[in-house]
Amino acid sequence: MARSHWHPRLVAWDVNRVLRGWLVEPGSLTARCQAACRDFRVRVLSYGKAAPLADEAPGHCNAWVREVVLECDGVPVIFAHTTLSTAGRGRLTRWLARLGSRSLGSLLFSWPGIRRGMIEYCRLDARHPLFRRAAEHGEHGKYLWARRSWHRLGGQKVLVTEVFLPAIAHLE
Repeated sequence: MARSHWHPRLVAWDVNRVLRGWLVEPGSLTARCQAACRDFRVRVLSYGKAAPLADEAPGHCNAWVREVVLECDGVPVIFAHTTLSTAGRGRLTRWLARLGSRSLGSLLFSWPGIRRGMIEYCRLDARHPLFRRAAEHGEHGKYLWARRSWHRLGGQKVLVTEVFLPAIAHLE
């Protein structure tokens, strides 16, 4: 896979008002989803050691990779992909291993000392592996919008990528 072009600003391609609001949300998507639906769930798809994607951590052999789908009232609205290097040990490694079906966002936005980096945006198409993985869990068009950001705690950092499924447009 070629490196994707992640942008520090949301390029104004064909992003409608509702989707734009979700993409630029500065807080926890988990909290926003919980406020927008009656039944919020995190469905864990996978967790384990795997090679990071080429646009995540080139040169790193292995990472802890967790993939989940955030569902509102039984409908998948966000596919999330998390990558944490296996090179270091620390609280983030332990927390990720013990999360189960709990949301990582609820932890990242509540724990003192966790610092979030800049949000980057990308319009994914079928060539990107995250598009293909996300598309398995809901309707999709030619493109899916995604955002990602690093979260740091001490010497560890975790990359959280969120891919927005079209059903997100039904939430406000």
